[in-house]
Amino acid sequence: MSKKRDGTTYTLTLMLVLVVATTAASGQTFSVLYNFGQNTGDPINPSYSGILAQGRDGNLYGTVAFGGAFQAGAMIKVTPSGNLTVVHSFDGSVGFAPFGGLTLGTDGNFYGTNGSGGRSFQGTVFKITPGGIPTLLYQFTGKSDGSTPYAPPIQGRDGNFYGTTEIGGASDAGTVYKMTPSGTLTTLHSFDNTNGAQPIGPLLQAADGNFYGTTVSGGPSNAGTVFKIAPKGKFTVLHNFDQTDGFDPSSLLVQGKDGSFYGTAFSGGAQGTGTIFKITAKGKFVVLHHFNGSTDGGNPYAGLVQGSDGNFYGVSSFNGDTSNHGTIFKIGPQGRFSVLHIFDGAAGATPEVTLLQHTKGMLFGDTTFGGTFNEGTFYSWTADLRPFISLVTTSGRVGKKVEILGQGFKGTRSVSFNGTSASYEVVSNTYLTATVPAGATTGPVKIATAGGTLTSKVNFHVAR
Repeated sequence: MSKKRDGTTYTLTLMLVLVVATTAASGQTFSVLYNFGQNTGDPINPSYSGILAQGRDGNLYGTVAFGGAFQAGAMIKVTPSGNLTVVHSFDGSVGFAPFGGLTLGTDGNFYGTNGSGGRSFQGTVFKITPGGIPTLLYQFTGKSDGSTPYAPPIQGRDGNFYGTTEIGGASDAGTVYKMTPSGTLTTLHSFDNTNGAQPIGPLLQAADGNFYGTTVSGGPSNAGTVFKIAPKGKFTVLHNFDQTDGFDPSSLLVQGKDGSFYGTAFSGGAQGTGTIFKITAKGKFVVLHHFNGSTDGGNPYAGLVQGSDGNFYGVSSFNGDTSNHGTIFKIGPQGRFSVLHIFDGAAGATPEVTLLQHTKGMLFGDTTFGGTFNEGTFYSWTADLRPFISLVTTSGRVGKKVEILGQGFKGTRSVSFNGTSASYEVVSNTYLTATVPAGATTGPVKIATAGGTLTSKVNFHVAR
Protein backbone atom coordinates (compact mmCIF):
# COMPACT_ATOMS: atom_id res chain seq x y z
CA MET A 1 0.00 0.00 0.00
CA SER A 2 1.38 3.40 -0.93
CA LYS A 3 0.20 6.93 -0.32
CA LYS A 4 1.31 10.04 -2.18
CA ARG A 5 0.29 13.63 -1.40
CA ASP A 6 0.83 16.51 -3.80
CA GLY A 7 -1.03 19.80 -3.20
CA THR A 8 -4.78 19.25 -3.43
CA THR A 9 -4.45 15.90 -5.13
CA TYR A 10 -3.46 12.65 -3.54
CA THR A 11 -3.55 9.06 -4.69
CA LEU A 12 -4.22 5.86 -2.85
CA THR A 13 -3.19 2.87 -4.90
CA LEU A 14 -4.59 -0.16 -3.22
CA MET A 15 -4.13 -3.81 -3.79
CA LEU A 16 -7.39 -4.87 -2.30
CA VAL A 17 -8.36 -8.03 -0.53
CA LEU A 18 -11.80 -9.01 -1.76
CA VAL A 19 -14.47 -9.90 0.73
CA VAL A 20 -16.58 -12.41 -1.13
CA ALA A 21 -20.04 -13.70 -0.36
CA THR A 22 -21.40 -16.20 -2.85
CA THR A 23 -25.16 -16.48 -3.19
CA ALA A 24 -27.04 -19.71 -3.59
CA ALA A 25 -27.40 -19.18 -7.32
CA SER A 26 -24.59 -20.60 -9.40
CA GLY A 27 -22.28 -18.04 -11.01
CA GLN A 28 -23.46 -15.13 -8.85
CA THR A 29 -20.84 -13.53 -6.62
CA PHE A 30 -20.95 -10.43 -4.44
CA SER A 31 -17.58 -8.85 -3.63
CA VAL A 32 -16.62 -5.87 -1.50
CA LEU A 33 -13.83 -4.12 -3.38
CA TYR A 34 -13.19 -1.27 -0.97
CA ASN A 35 -14.20 -0.11 2.49
CA PHE A 36 -14.44 3.68 2.56
CA GLY A 37 -12.78 5.33 5.55
CA GLN A 38 -9.81 3.00 5.74
CA ASN A 39 -7.31 5.65 4.64
CA THR A 40 -6.68 9.24 5.65
CA GLY A 41 -8.47 11.60 3.26
CA ASP A 42 -10.91 8.98 2.01
CA PRO A 43 -14.28 10.09 0.71
CA ILE A 44 -17.02 8.58 2.86
CA ASN A 45 -20.70 7.61 2.73
CA PRO A 46 -21.32 7.58 -1.05
CA SER A 47 -24.96 8.54 -1.51
CA TYR A 48 -27.63 9.41 -4.03
CA SER A 49 -27.28 9.97 -6.89
CA GLY A 50 -23.57 9.11 -7.18
CA ILE A 51 -23.73 8.07 -10.85
CA LEU A 52 -20.78 5.91 -11.95
CA ALA A 53 -19.28 6.27 -15.42
CA GLN A 54 -16.99 4.03 -17.44
CA GLY A 55 -14.08 5.91 -18.98
CA ARG A 56 -12.24 5.38 -22.25
CA ASP A 57 -9.57 3.50 -20.29
CA GLY A 58 -12.07 0.90 -19.06
CA ASN A 59 -11.95 2.16 -15.47
CA LEU A 60 -14.89 3.39 -13.41
CA TYR A 61 -15.19 6.98 -12.24
CA GLY A 62 -17.49 8.61 -9.73
CA THR A 63 -17.81 11.23 -7.01
CA VAL A 64 -18.59 11.07 -3.30
CA ALA A 65 -20.05 14.17 -1.64
CA PHE A 66 -18.51 13.70 1.79
CA GLY A 67 -14.98 13.33 3.08
CA GLY A 68 -11.89 13.74 0.96
CA ALA A 69 -8.76 15.64 1.92
CA PHE A 70 -10.74 18.86 2.52
CA GLN A 71 -14.02 17.32 3.73
CA ALA A 72 -15.71 18.66 0.59
CA GLY A 73 -16.03 15.49 -1.46
CA ALA A 74 -13.80 13.63 -3.89
CA MET A 75 -13.55 11.95 -7.29
CA ILE A 76 -12.55 8.29 -7.40
CA LYS A 77 -11.27 5.90 -10.06
CA VAL A 78 -11.71 2.14 -9.67
CA THR A 79 -10.31 -0.53 -11.97
CA PRO A 80 -12.56 -3.51 -12.84
CA SER A 81 -10.29 -5.66 -10.67
CA GLY A 82 -10.85 -3.40 -7.68
CA ASN A 83 -7.92 -0.99 -7.28
CA LEU A 84 -9.30 2.34 -6.03
CA THR A 85 -7.60 5.71 -6.50
CA VAL A 86 -8.68 9.10 -5.18
CA VAL A 87 -7.80 11.35 -8.12
CA HIS A 88 -9.19 14.63 -6.83
CA SER A 89 -10.35 16.11 -3.54
CA PHE A 90 -12.71 19.05 -3.94
CA ASP A 91 -11.50 22.16 -2.11
CA GLY A 92 -14.23 24.64 -3.01
CA SER A 93 -12.51 26.09 -6.07
CA VAL A 94 -15.12 24.50 -8.37
CA GLY A 95 -17.69 23.97 -5.62
CA PHE A 96 -18.19 21.22 -3.09
CA ALA A 97 -20.56 18.36 -2.25
CA PRO A 98 -20.57 16.47 -5.59
CA PHE A 99 -23.62 14.30 -4.88
CA GLY A 100 -24.44 13.54 -8.49
CA GLY A 101 -21.55 11.50 -9.81
CA LEU A 102 -20.20 11.81 -13.33
CA THR A 103 -21.07 11.37 -16.99
CA LEU A 104 -18.55 10.80 -19.77
CA GLY A 105 -18.37 13.46 -22.48
CA THR A 106 -17.39 12.93 -26.10
CA ASP A 107 -14.11 14.72 -25.36
CA GLY A 108 -13.08 11.99 -22.93
CA ASN A 109 -13.56 14.20 -19.88
CA PHE A 110 -16.20 13.81 -17.19
CA TYR A 111 -18.94 16.26 -16.28
CA GLY A 112 -20.65 16.70 -12.95
CA THR A 113 -22.26 19.10 -10.49
CA ASN A 114 -21.60 20.29 -6.99
CA GLY A 115 -24.62 20.82 -4.76
CA SER A 116 -23.03 23.87 -3.15
CA GLY A 117 -20.22 26.32 -3.74
CA GLY A 118 -19.70 28.95 -6.37
CA ARG A 119 -20.03 32.71 -5.87
CA SER A 120 -23.53 32.44 -4.38
CA PHE A 121 -23.08 28.96 -2.84
CA GLN A 122 -25.97 27.71 -5.01
CA GLY A 123 -23.97 24.97 -6.75
CA THR A 124 -21.82 24.57 -9.83
CA VAL A 125 -21.28 22.56 -13.02
CA PHE A 126 -17.73 21.35 -13.64
CA LYS A 127 -15.62 19.40 -16.09
CA ILE A 128 -12.85 17.15 -14.82
CA THR A 129 -10.18 15.14 -16.62
CA PRO A 130 -9.62 11.41 -15.91
CA GLY A 131 -6.49 12.53 -14.06
CA GLY A 132 -8.50 14.79 -11.75
CA ILE A 133 -7.92 18.31 -13.11
CA PRO A 134 -11.18 20.27 -12.73
CA THR A 135 -12.58 23.23 -14.67
CA LEU A 136 -15.44 25.39 -13.40
CA LEU A 137 -18.07 25.74 -16.12
CA TYR A 138 -21.01 27.44 -14.43
CA GLN A 139 -22.02 28.89 -11.05
CA PHE A 140 -25.73 28.91 -10.22
CA THR A 141 -27.19 32.09 -8.73
CA GLY A 142 -30.29 30.63 -7.08
CA LYS A 143 -32.56 32.81 -9.20
CA SER A 144 -34.09 31.96 -12.60
CA ASP A 145 -31.20 29.60 -13.42
CA GLY A 146 -31.89 27.34 -10.44
CA SER A 147 -30.02 26.13 -7.39
CA THR A 148 -28.65 22.97 -5.80
CA PRO A 149 -28.06 20.57 -8.70
CA TYR A 150 -28.00 16.95 -7.56
CA ALA A 151 -27.60 15.08 -10.85
CA PRO A 152 -24.73 15.30 -13.32
CA PRO A 153 -25.62 16.79 -16.71
CA ILE A 154 -25.80 14.49 -19.72
CA GLN A 155 -24.46 15.32 -23.17
CA GLY A 156 -27.15 15.54 -25.81
CA ARG A 157 -26.89 14.58 -29.45
CA ASP A 158 -26.29 18.23 -30.31
CA GLY A 159 -23.16 18.31 -28.15
CA ASN A 160 -24.70 20.50 -25.45
CA PHE A 161 -25.25 19.37 -21.87
CA TYR A 162 -28.66 19.03 -20.25
CA GLY A 163 -29.44 18.77 -16.56
CA THR A 164 -31.66 19.73 -13.64
CA THR A 165 -31.52 21.74 -10.44
CA GLU A 166 -33.47 20.68 -7.38
CA ILE A 167 -34.75 24.14 -6.45
CA GLY A 168 -34.61 27.70 -7.76
CA GLY A 169 -36.18 28.87 -10.99
CA ALA A 170 -39.28 31.00 -11.41
CA SER A 171 -41.26 29.13 -8.72
CA ASP A 172 -38.34 27.87 -6.62
CA ALA A 173 -39.33 24.33 -7.58
CA GLY A 174 -36.35 23.45 -9.76
CA THR A 175 -35.33 23.76 -13.39
CA VAL A 176 -34.21 21.98 -16.53
CA TYR A 177 -31.22 23.64 -18.19
CA LYS A 178 -29.09 23.45 -21.32
CA MET A 179 -25.40 24.32 -21.18
CA THR A 180 -22.86 24.64 -23.98
CA PRO A 181 -19.50 22.85 -23.58
CA SER A 182 -17.94 26.23 -22.76
CA GLY A 183 -20.42 26.90 -19.93
CA THR A 184 -23.15 29.16 -21.34
CA LEU A 185 -26.36 28.13 -19.57
CA THR A 186 -29.98 28.53 -20.69
CA THR A 187 -32.98 27.66 -18.52
CA LEU A 188 -35.35 25.52 -20.59
CA HIS A 189 -38.07 25.02 -17.98
CA SER A 190 -38.97 26.12 -14.45
CA PHE A 191 -41.15 23.72 -12.48
CA ASP A 192 -44.15 25.31 -10.76
CA ASN A 193 -45.29 22.49 -8.43
CA THR A 194 -48.43 21.82 -10.49
CA ASN A 195 -46.24 20.18 -13.16
CA GLY A 196 -43.72 18.76 -10.71
CA ALA A 197 -41.08 19.98 -8.29
CA GLN A 198 -37.59 19.01 -7.16
CA PRO A 199 -36.05 17.07 -10.05
CA ILE A 200 -33.01 15.37 -8.53
CA GLY A 201 -32.42 12.47 -10.93
CA PRO A 202 -30.39 12.71 -14.16
CA LEU A 203 -32.15 13.25 -17.47
CA LEU A 204 -32.30 10.60 -20.18
CA GLN A 205 -32.22 11.44 -23.88
CA ALA A 206 -34.37 8.81 -25.53
CA ALA A 207 -34.39 7.38 -29.03
CA ASP A 208 -36.91 10.02 -30.11
CA GLY A 209 -34.49 12.82 -29.20
CA ASN A 210 -36.54 14.12 -26.27
CA PHE A 211 -35.37 14.18 -22.66
CA TYR A 212 -37.21 12.29 -19.92
CA GLY A 213 -37.01 12.60 -16.16
CA THR A 214 -38.77 12.54 -12.79
CA THR A 215 -39.58 14.96 -10.00
CA VAL A 216 -39.80 13.83 -6.39
CA SER A 217 -42.77 16.07 -5.56
CA GLY A 218 -45.39 18.27 -7.19
CA GLY A 219 -48.35 17.28 -9.32
CA PRO A 220 -51.98 17.02 -8.12
CA SER A 221 -51.10 14.66 -5.24
CA ASN A 222 -47.69 16.22 -4.56
CA ALA A 223 -46.28 12.72 -5.06
CA GLY A 224 -44.03 13.46 -8.03
CA THR A 225 -44.18 13.23 -11.80
CA VAL A 226 -42.65 11.73 -14.93
CA PHE A 227 -42.00 14.36 -17.58
CA LYS A 228 -40.77 14.83 -21.14
CA ILE A 229 -39.00 17.90 -22.46
CA ALA A 230 -37.84 18.62 -26.01
CA PRO A 231 -34.35 20.04 -26.65
CA LYS A 232 -35.94 23.45 -27.33
CA GLY A 233 -37.98 23.35 -24.12
CA LYS A 234 -41.47 22.07 -24.96
CA PHE A 235 -42.57 20.41 -21.73
CA THR A 236 -45.10 17.62 -21.10
CA VAL A 237 -46.14 15.83 -17.92
CA LEU A 238 -46.51 12.13 -18.75
CA HIS A 239 -47.64 10.85 -15.35
CA ASN A 240 -48.69 12.22 -11.97
CA PHE A 241 -48.02 9.83 -9.10
CA ASP A 242 -50.86 9.48 -6.58
CA GLN A 243 -49.04 7.47 -3.86
CA THR A 244 -50.94 4.24 -4.68
CA ASP A 245 -48.61 3.81 -7.68
CA GLY A 246 -45.55 5.35 -6.05
CA PHE A 247 -44.38 8.46 -4.24
CA ASP A 248 -41.09 10.39 -4.38
CA PRO A 249 -39.63 8.96 -7.62
CA SER A 250 -36.02 9.96 -7.06
CA SER A 251 -34.46 7.76 -9.70
CA LEU A 252 -33.27 8.25 -13.21
CA LEU A 253 -35.20 6.58 -16.02
CA VAL A 254 -33.75 3.97 -18.34
CA GLN A 255 -35.12 3.22 -21.80
CA GLY A 256 -35.52 -0.49 -22.36
CA LYS A 257 -34.99 -2.37 -25.59
CA ASP A 258 -38.78 -2.28 -26.04
CA GLY A 259 -38.71 1.54 -26.13
CA SER A 260 -40.52 1.95 -22.80
CA PHE A 261 -39.03 3.70 -19.78
CA TYR A 262 -38.38 2.00 -16.45
CA GLY A 263 -37.84 3.52 -13.04
CA THR A 264 -38.43 3.34 -9.30
CA ALA A 265 -40.36 5.32 -6.72
CA PHE A 266 -38.83 5.60 -3.24
CA SER A 267 -42.08 5.17 -1.35
CA GLY A 268 -45.81 4.73 -1.91
CA GLY A 269 -47.36 1.67 -3.50
CA ALA A 270 -49.31 -1.11 -1.80
CA GLN A 271 -47.06 -1.24 1.27
CA GLY A 272 -45.80 2.33 1.24
CA THR A 273 -42.23 1.19 0.63
CA GLY A 274 -41.84 1.91 -3.06
CA THR A 275 -42.54 0.61 -6.53
CA ILE A 276 -40.93 -0.27 -9.86
CA PHE A 277 -42.79 1.15 -12.84
CA LYS A 278 -42.87 1.16 -16.63
CA ILE A 279 -44.12 4.04 -18.79
CA THR A 280 -44.29 4.66 -22.53
CA ALA A 281 -43.41 7.87 -24.35
CA LYS A 282 -47.17 8.55 -24.62
CA GLY A 283 -47.67 8.18 -20.87
CA LYS A 284 -49.12 4.68 -20.58
CA PHE A 285 -48.11 3.72 -17.05
CA VAL A 286 -48.03 0.42 -15.17
CA VAL A 287 -46.59 -0.65 -11.82
CA LEU A 288 -44.40 -3.72 -12.32
CA HIS A 289 -43.66 -4.38 -8.66
CA HIS A 290 -44.75 -3.17 -5.22
CA PHE A 291 -41.97 -3.63 -2.64
CA ASN A 292 -43.28 -5.46 0.41
CA GLY A 293 -40.99 -3.66 2.82
CA SER A 294 -39.51 -6.86 4.19
CA THR A 295 -38.14 -9.86 2.29
CA ASP A 296 -37.86 -8.21 -1.13
CA GLY A 297 -36.57 -4.88 0.18
CA GLY A 298 -37.98 -1.39 0.08
CA ASN A 299 -37.39 2.31 -0.53
CA PRO A 300 -35.26 2.36 -3.70
CA TYR A 301 -33.46 5.68 -4.17
CA ALA A 302 -31.49 4.35 -7.12
CA GLY A 303 -32.71 3.74 -10.63
CA LEU A 304 -32.40 0.67 -12.81
CA VAL A 305 -29.89 -0.55 -15.35
CA GLN A 306 -30.83 -2.94 -18.15
CA GLY A 307 -28.33 -5.75 -18.23
CA SER A 308 -26.96 -7.43 -21.31
CA ASP A 309 -29.44 -10.27 -20.64
CA GLY A 310 -32.42 -7.92 -21.09
CA ASN A 311 -33.39 -7.89 -17.40
CA PHE A 312 -33.24 -4.83 -15.17
CA TYR A 313 -31.06 -4.65 -12.07
CA GLY A 314 -31.36 -2.33 -9.11
CA VAL A 315 -30.94 -1.84 -5.37
CA SER A 316 -33.35 -1.09 -2.53
CA SER A 317 -32.04 1.06 0.28
CA PHE A 318 -33.69 -0.75 3.18
CA ASN A 319 -35.18 -4.05 4.34
CA GLY A 320 -34.39 -7.43 2.84
CA ASP A 321 -34.40 -9.00 6.29
CA THR A 322 -34.65 -7.89 9.90
CA SER A 323 -31.28 -6.14 9.69
CA ASN A 324 -32.84 -3.63 7.25
CA HIS A 325 -29.69 -3.02 5.18
CA GLY A 326 -31.10 -3.26 1.64
CA THR A 327 -30.96 -5.58 -1.36
CA ILE A 328 -29.80 -6.11 -4.93
CA PHE A 329 -32.67 -7.26 -7.16
CA LYS A 330 -33.51 -8.28 -10.71
CA ILE A 331 -36.78 -7.64 -12.55
CA GLY A 332 -37.84 -8.63 -16.04
CA PRO A 333 -39.60 -6.27 -18.49
CA GLN A 334 -42.91 -7.95 -17.60
CA GLY A 335 -42.36 -7.70 -13.84
CA ARG A 336 -40.85 -11.02 -12.78
CA PHE A 337 -38.93 -10.06 -9.64
CA SER A 338 -36.22 -11.76 -7.59
CA VAL A 339 -33.81 -10.75 -4.82
CA LEU A 340 -30.19 -11.49 -5.68
CA HIS A 341 -28.38 -10.29 -2.57
CA ILE A 342 -29.25 -9.03 0.92
CA PHE A 343 -26.78 -6.60 2.47
CA ASP A 344 -25.70 -7.56 5.97
CA GLY A 345 -24.06 -4.35 7.18
CA ALA A 346 -20.61 -5.87 7.46
CA ALA A 347 -20.29 -5.82 3.66
CA GLY A 348 -22.31 -2.66 3.16
CA ALA A 349 -25.68 -1.12 4.00
CA THR A 350 -28.16 1.33 2.46
CA PRO A 351 -27.21 1.27 -1.24
CA GLU A 352 -28.39 4.49 -2.90
CA VAL A 353 -26.29 4.53 -6.09
CA THR A 354 -27.66 3.18 -9.38
CA LEU A 355 -25.76 0.10 -10.52
CA LEU A 356 -23.43 0.38 -13.51
CA GLN A 357 -22.87 -2.58 -15.80
CA HIS A 358 -19.29 -2.57 -17.01
CA THR A 359 -18.77 -3.63 -20.61
CA LYS A 360 -17.07 -6.77 -19.26
CA GLY A 361 -20.47 -7.76 -17.88
CA MET A 362 -20.25 -7.31 -14.10
CA LEU A 363 -22.25 -4.79 -12.07
CA PHE A 364 -20.73 -2.19 -9.74
CA GLY A 365 -22.16 0.05 -7.03
CA ASP A 366 -21.71 1.81 -3.69
CA THR A 367 -23.36 1.58 -0.30
CA THR A 368 -23.82 4.64 1.89
CA PHE A 369 -23.13 2.89 5.18
CA GLY A 370 -21.79 -0.40 6.43
CA GLY A 371 -18.45 -2.02 5.82
CA THR A 372 -15.50 -2.17 8.16
CA PHE A 373 -15.76 1.49 9.22
CA ASN A 374 -19.49 2.04 8.59
CA GLU A 375 -18.55 4.65 5.99
CA GLY A 376 -19.82 2.65 3.01
CA THR A 377 -18.38 0.19 0.52
CA PHE A 378 -17.64 -0.12 -3.19
CA TYR A 379 -18.78 -3.51 -4.45
CA SER A 380 -19.25 -5.70 -7.52
CA TRP A 381 -21.88 -8.24 -8.46
CA THR A 382 -20.92 -10.92 -10.96
CA ALA A 383 -23.81 -12.83 -12.49
CA ASP A 384 -22.55 -14.38 -15.73
CA LEU A 385 -23.84 -11.44 -17.78
CA ARG A 386 -22.26 -11.32 -21.20
CA PRO A 387 -19.77 -8.61 -22.23
CA PHE A 388 -20.95 -5.91 -24.63
CA ILE A 389 -19.94 -2.58 -26.14
CA SER A 390 -21.15 0.83 -24.96
CA LEU A 391 -21.89 3.68 -27.36
CA VAL A 392 -20.91 7.10 -26.04
CA THR A 393 -23.35 8.63 -28.56
CA THR A 394 -26.37 6.66 -29.77
CA SER A 395 -27.53 8.71 -32.75
CA GLY A 396 -25.98 10.44 -35.74
CA ARG A 397 -25.93 10.90 -39.49
CA VAL A 398 -23.87 9.02 -42.04
CA GLY A 399 -20.26 10.14 -41.70
CA LYS A 400 -20.45 10.81 -37.95
CA LYS A 401 -17.61 9.47 -35.84
CA VAL A 402 -18.99 7.33 -33.01
CA GLU A 403 -17.05 6.60 -29.83
CA ILE A 404 -17.28 3.05 -28.49
CA LEU A 405 -16.18 1.56 -25.17
CA GLY A 406 -15.43 -2.10 -24.53
CA GLN A 407 -12.47 -4.47 -24.30
CA GLY A 408 -10.29 -6.61 -26.54
CA PHE A 409 -10.32 -3.99 -29.30
CA LYS A 410 -6.69 -4.52 -30.31
CA GLY A 411 -7.82 -7.69 -32.02
CA THR A 412 -10.71 -6.01 -33.86
CA ARG A 413 -11.51 -7.53 -37.25
CA SER A 414 -14.61 -5.55 -38.24
CA VAL A 415 -17.23 -3.04 -37.08
CA SER A 416 -20.77 -2.94 -38.43
CA PHE A 417 -23.88 -0.78 -37.95
CA ASN A 418 -26.91 -3.06 -38.17
CA GLY A 419 -25.02 -5.29 -40.58
CA THR A 420 -23.36 -2.57 -42.69
CA SER A 421 -19.55 -2.58 -42.49
CA ALA A 422 -17.91 0.57 -41.16
CA SER A 423 -14.43 2.04 -41.11
CA TYR A 424 -12.89 2.28 -37.66
CA GLU A 425 -9.82 3.26 -35.69
CA VAL A 426 -8.62 1.34 -32.65
CA VAL A 427 -7.34 3.90 -30.14
CA SER A 428 -6.71 1.48 -27.28
CA ASN A 429 -7.77 -1.94 -26.11
CA THR A 430 -10.83 -0.37 -24.43
CA TYR A 431 -11.74 2.46 -26.82
CA LEU A 432 -12.24 2.83 -30.55
CA THR A 433 -14.05 5.12 -32.97
CA ALA A 434 -16.12 4.10 -35.98
CA THR A 435 -17.70 6.13 -38.78
CA VAL A 436 -21.38 5.66 -39.57
CA PRO A 437 -21.29 4.11 -43.08
CA ALA A 438 -23.41 4.99 -46.09
CA GLY A 439 -26.44 2.71 -46.22
CA ALA A 440 -26.48 2.11 -42.48
CA THR A 441 -29.85 1.69 -40.79
CA THR A 442 -30.95 1.89 -37.18
CA GLY A 443 -29.93 -1.16 -35.17
CA PRO A 444 -27.18 -2.62 -33.01
CA VAL A 445 -23.49 -1.99 -33.50
CA LYS A 446 -21.28 -5.07 -33.56
CA ILE A 447 -17.53 -5.44 -33.24
CA ALA A 448 -15.80 -8.67 -34.21
CA THR A 449 -12.71 -9.16 -32.05
CA ALA A 450 -10.24 -11.98 -31.60
CA GLY A 451 -12.21 -13.06 -28.53
CA GLY A 452 -15.61 -13.04 -30.19
CA THR A 453 -18.30 -10.62 -31.34
CA LEU A 454 -19.44 -7.84 -29.01
CA THR A 455 -22.84 -6.17 -29.48
CA SER A 456 -24.18 -2.87 -28.19
CA LYS A 457 -26.96 -3.08 -25.58
CA VAL A 458 -28.84 -0.27 -27.32
CA ASN A 459 -29.48 0.45 -30.96
CA PHE A 460 -27.66 3.21 -32.82
CA HIS A 461 -30.22 5.46 -34.51
CA VAL A 462 -29.14 6.66 -37.95
CA ALA A 463 -30.47 10.19 -38.41
CA ARG A 464 -31.75 11.27 -41.80
